Amino acid sequence: MSAPAEVDPATMRSVLGHFASGVVVVTAAGPAEPLGFTCQSFASLSLDPPLVSFAPARTSKTWPRIREIGRFCVNVLAADHEHLSAGFARSGSDKFAGVSWQPSPTGSPVLDGVCAWIDCTLWAEYDGGDHTIVVGRVEHLGAGQGRAPLLFYRGGYGLPGDGAGRGTGRERPPAR
Repeated sequence: MSAPAEVDPATMRSVLGHFASGVVVVTAAGPAEPLGFTCQSFASLSLDPPLVSFAPARTSKTWPRIREIGRFCVNVLAADHEHLSAGFARSGSDKFAGVSWQPSPTGSPVLDGVCAWIDCTLWAEYDGGDHTIVVGRVEHLGAGQGRAPLLFYRGGYGLPGDGAGRGTGRERPPAR
């Protein structure tokens, strides 16, 4: 048998970009200020027990700080939240400047106007190559009615033909 061919990262990104995904901001109440970062890799994992997963980059400076707290809220962004996605993807700035939010039952920020929010405690972490696979146990959750989600598809926000002119290559900033 011959060795499998190397998978080119650019090709992998391009091919897997054909899978539309939602965009979330993971938040926590830090000791001095609220914390948060944008994440595209999020999924429901289990109903019994209630678990979700997401995968921050190993280079994230925010995830290790949230890990120490041990609880967080996953905010599912709405279609008009591109500015929140971009803002929480930045590194080294006050990501919450001008952002309205309310505390979840465990104190983590729930951003105003999100489609849904999932309040969690840290359940487990696993090696995921250049990312960490985080599993959270759902403690509380809620959803707004009638809010369409922010979608990421083929390097941009939205889907072709969604009327918003998105999904045409406007790239999402990398998560920090």
